[in-house]
Amino acid sequence: MKLPSEFESRTLEWMGEDTYRALESALQAEPPVSIRVNRAKCGKELSGEPVPWASSGIYLPRRPSFTFDPLFHAGCYYVQEASSMFVEQVLRTYVTAPVVMLDLCAAPGGKSTHARSLLPEGSLLVANEVMRNRSQVLAENLIKWGDSGVVVTNNDPADFTSLTALFDVVLTDVPCSGEGMFRKDPVAVDEWSVDNVLLCRQRQRRILADVWPALKPGGLLIYSTCTYNKEEDEENVAWIAGELGAEVLKVDVRPEWSITGNMARQDFPVYRFLPHQTKGEGFFLAALRKHETGCDGGTSIGCDDKMKEKRQKGNDVRAVSVPDGVKDWLRQAETFLFETKDSKVTAFPRVRAAEYALLRRSLKILHAGVTLGELKGKNLIPDHSLAMSTLLNKDMFPCAELTYEQAVAYLRKEAVTLDTSVPRGYVLLTFQGVPLGFAKNIGNRANNLYPQEWRIRSGYLPEERSFVW
Repeated sequence: MKLPSEFESRTLEWMGEDTYRALESALQAEPPVSIRVNRAKCGKELSGEPVPWASSGIYLPRRPSFTFDPLFHAGCYYVQEASSMFVEQVLRTYVTAPVVMLDLCAAPGGKSTHARSLLPEGSLLVANEVMRNRSQVLAENLIKWGDSGVVVTNNDPADFTSLTALFDVVLTDVPCSGEGMFRKDPVAVDEWSVDNVLLCRQRQRRILADVWPALKPGGLLIYSTCTYNKEEDEENVAWIAGELGAEVLKVDVRPEWSITGNMARQDFPVYRFLPHQTKGEGFFLAALRKHETGCDGGTSIGCDDKMKEKRQKGNDVRAVSVPDGVKDWLRQAETFLFETKDSKVTAFPRVRAAEYALLRRSLKILHAGVTLGELKGKNLIPDHSLAMSTLLNKDMFPCAELTYEQAVAYLRKEAVTLDTSVPRGYVLLTFQGVPLGFAKNIGNRANNLYPQEWRIRSGYLPEERSFVW
């Protein structure tokens, strides 16, 4: 790989000869492969080298056929770059009680699914993506992950400005020049330029300024990029602290992790992952605490009252009549509010109903809570979101275990023939005991209810089956 000459000269100048040459050499090597296991869905033990800063992260010895692994599509694990899993250390250090968290630039969903696994019970995660096509991928990945305490939105950061002091935590993994992805993405190398670095820095500041009012006074901001340069990294952290008003926080790290600190000769803590030192791609993170100033820049007195008033005004989520028995499709049904709207029957955690009502008055929501099913005439067709939910009550549906070949056929949206012992009607299909989705068994075949847009499009089937488990 030929690196841009300007990248080489400017990075060498500020990193120094030894560090840059070691980085340059590492960028010519194959990147490691890592996943994060969904412990809420899969209790199987997985051998492999642990990612030291992530409790469910594992390095794999080689890249398996993720596309053709049914457990991948079932949400049992997420393929995520190891360095970015460091967000776990910030959340474990500073989030100890239920919170409302925003992941502002969330697609494709690695950090969102990770955060949702770590947040205390009773928390709500809002995962947002401004690009429409990417927001659909984000919704898919969070639905597969299976946690109900999630809202997925498709909005510009400026749309959050009016949600004053709503969020306890805001994660901004901002769009950047992508230097840390050079060895995985040749397009990032081709598109790199100094002008783009400076353009990204300004865009990042605009995003931060837009979302800043939505973060509570005293709230936690996690700022991250996948780039190396100080303009988008340390200089932006200094700008947040000085211009927006925040304290840069320390996160404890172990020496053996070989995480690099501040390289811009400034005295605040940051965490930079360089691939010649840490096993992962280039990544940068800083944690900041918003000053205890008020909603409009004054004192913090009155902010909670204003937010409480907004929640009360927006609290239009009510228990609505739903078809008989449908509530039993979820375990812990008493903790949900159920609603029928536009033929969809949904359930949302009761404890966060007021925040949800406020969000849907202001934002474009793609997914929230659990979609249980769709009404068509007298029938309620169970939704794939229900099949993926970790709170699905499997006892409410007959189950049929699929072979590997049947599972792949199902995930391709092909017709599946079930054993004659399987009763007719809606059936939950499983692979190795894990739900894959629903089908309607009509006897000679089963109508496939897997989402059309999620199907495996490749007709290829690997001769050698190399999977995570």
